[in-house]
Amino acid sequence: MANIFSKVEQNFLMESDITEMTTLIPYIVTDSVPKLGVMSALRFLEWVSENPEGVISLSSDKSLKNFIHYTHHFLDTWDDKETQAVLEKYGLGGVKKPNLSGLQFVQMDEFYPISPKQHNSFYNYVNKNYIDGFGLDPKRALFINSDDIKLYNGKSYKEIFPNYSIDLSLRFRQALNEEERVQQQSIFMIDDWCSRYDDKIKAKGDIGFLLTTLGSDGRIAFNISGTSLHSNVALRQTNFATQADAASTLGGIEVAKNRMVITIGLDTITRNPNTVAIVCAAGESNAKIIKNALESEMMTQYPATALQRLEKSCFYLTKGAASRLEDSVNHYYFRDEWSFEKTERAILGLCKKINKYAHKLTLEDLQNDERCRMIPNLSLETVQEVIRSTEEKLQRGSVTQLNKVIYNSGPHHDDIMLGIMPLTNRQLRPASNDVHFAVMTSGYNSVTNGFLLNSLKMVLDFIEKDEIQMIHYPDFFEEGYKHKYDKDIYHYLDNVARNNQYEMNRGFSHRLLRCSCVIWQFKNLDELKAKYNEVINVLENSYDGEVNTPDVQRLKGMIREFEEELVWAYNGVLVNNVHHLHLGFYQDKGITKGPNMQRDVMPILNQFREIQPDIISVTLDPEGSGPDTHYKVLQATAAAVAEWSKEKDLSNVRIYGYRNVWFKFHPAEANMYVPVSLNALAVLDKSFAASYLSQVKAEFPNPFYDGPFSDIAKNTWIKQLQDIQLILGKNYFYENPRPLIRSTHGLIFIKDMNVEEFIAISEEMRRRSEEAI
Repeated sequence: MANIFSKVEQNFLMESDITEMTTLIPYIVTDSVPKLGVMSALRFLEWVSENPEGVISLSSDKSLKNFIHYTHHFLDTWDDKETQAVLEKYGLGGVKKPNLSGLQFVQMDEFYPISPKQHNSFYNYVNKNYIDGFGLDPKRALFINSDDIKLYNGKSYKEIFPNYSIDLSLRFRQALNEEERVQQQSIFMIDDWCSRYDDKIKAKGDIGFLLTTLGSDGRIAFNISGTSLHSNVALRQTNFATQADAASTLGGIEVAKNRMVITIGLDTITRNPNTVAIVCAAGESNAKIIKNALESEMMTQYPATALQRLEKSCFYLTKGAASRLEDSVNHYYFRDEWSFEKTERAILGLCKKINKYAHKLTLEDLQNDERCRMIPNLSLETVQEVIRSTEEKLQRGSVTQLNKVIYNSGPHHDDIMLGIMPLTNRQLRPASNDVHFAVMTSGYNSVTNGFLLNSLKMVLDFIEKDEIQMIHYPDFFEEGYKHKYDKDIYHYLDNVARNNQYEMNRGFSHRLLRCSCVIWQFKNLDELKAKYNEVINVLENSYDGEVNTPDVQRLKGMIREFEEELVWAYNGVLVNNVHHLHLGFYQDKGITKGPNMQRDVMPILNQFREIQPDIISVTLDPEGSGPDTHYKVLQATAAAVAEWSKEKDLSNVRIYGYRNVWFKFHPAEANMYVPVSLNALAVLDKSFAASYLSQVKAEFPNPFYDGPFSDIAKNTWIKQLQDIQLILGKNYFYENPRPLIRSTHGLIFIKDMNVEEFIAISEEMRRRSEEAI
């Protein structure tokens, strides 16, 4: 089917590097996440101007906040000179300001059951952001409201489905008892409600404009991988990838695993042949599923392929999301002048494709490969150049740092560990090094209510057993709680060595008590008990995923701080060398232009002034965006480095850019490979499990792996070594004269930069993000 680009899309396509495409669904590539918001907002307003009473379905995915932001921006400033220039540029010149009030909204999906009053329900989100936010008429809208779905004998879902558990096998099997019979009848009633909802959409003329994102398994709405391409509105079970994606919304993976969903179907979406269906996707982590969705024939494995039915469907992608498309790969090799990085990519790509070591490649192999044959002055010497370059990168990562002040930073608690722990372990061995660790945000979002609830009850239990002696010291509540933070750490790790979980819990309880005293300033034990019981009562009566009060958020963050201190104490790092910066942007969930100098930059700059680091490590993820924590930390750090450079010559300061479980460097992008031994892998395993108490159950997991993040980090390092073994040969490692290289069973990829290079990368990312219009 021939696809049709609108005027707005045609103008954005002209700005894109890739204008010729071979995919089965068209796409437009842009250079930043905010630009996706601009493009989707303008396409939406273009459609509304032509369909003022049309039927729309907009996703409740929070990654679309840029769409909401820019829709408001354009409507609020429609007649301004600057906005008119933008509208003219993208094909909306002379168009009257659209009025959204006539639009008919259709809620796309929802968890079931969930109270519509909960802030984390999609019903709440669409009413706040689309009905109220865009001024739509709720009487003309269709909603998925769990409270409005009638169940057996008029009972509530809390009565019929204890613990919100729904056994959909009751659709097909015999009920074994009265409880199951009631549940079975209720499931049939929900199915009937779904059919009526689908009919109501059909009665409106079906969806005319749909805007959504692509799930990690390729789902559209909650149409997960394996869903029928002819599906309608239905109550469905989810898969692990969907549950992992929903964990942060629902308060943890255990809650998400137990929750069904109601979603519009793929047939519901594509029934109207004139439907405009827009899918937004950003980041290299989505590149593989984007490739499958756009290049595959229509199949149930990749639900988004159903959009091939619509001539007005289109994917809006960032460069990272589009990076694995065949079109993008071809464009990379054909654009601009040839570079040595292209040569490295081409040679490694050939080795992987034909499963052959670099030193065994023949000239015929090179000339028969569509990428390698493009290399200027191609010869077998070209392969030797890549081998030498690879060896140099490995040698650079094998150097032992001495007499250095090192500042390892991470946006979240565990980013440093999961990114570069084997490197930090080597940095800590020489006594001449002064190594610091800085975590930039509070991290309270990753501690579940359930974990805090159990922890508070545990402390009260220890108090009742009189097993926390420090509270009996006469000055504990005035002064004593402020001291012996390192003792808590040592007590805990001493019992890690003894495998004594009971005493480990006591050590954790000591720290939790100190943190509580810092927050609430108790005058005595009775006040402490009363507050703990008050918080316990609140948590027990909160719904999963409910927003905590600031004091409880702070306590959760301090739990994460204790965990981080435990990790680095494995190597004897004192609490004073583990810094918790609590950058203020973490509280700001809106669209921000960049780090605030006083709030976000000065804390980092002051540490640079005090510590005077020779090496600074930072997460260097691709395609940062305004709402992304990693991006904001990078910008704040770069701003601090830039300010510091005005006061001091930083020509000898090195910046180590690293990535962890979410993004990975291609070997050609990195210029330093750090060896990882079996011992380092074992330390990672043990220290992660023993130290990150709140994360052991992986309540907020990676959607591609059901297990702890430490396993993902290990697997990444192991796979990275396999790539380099193809270039250097396995014998390079097991026959190497250096024990460090012989013991290598994984590699960490680093981008080693000087200050100017780091600031330039940061500035380019900032420019793309902030100059979206």
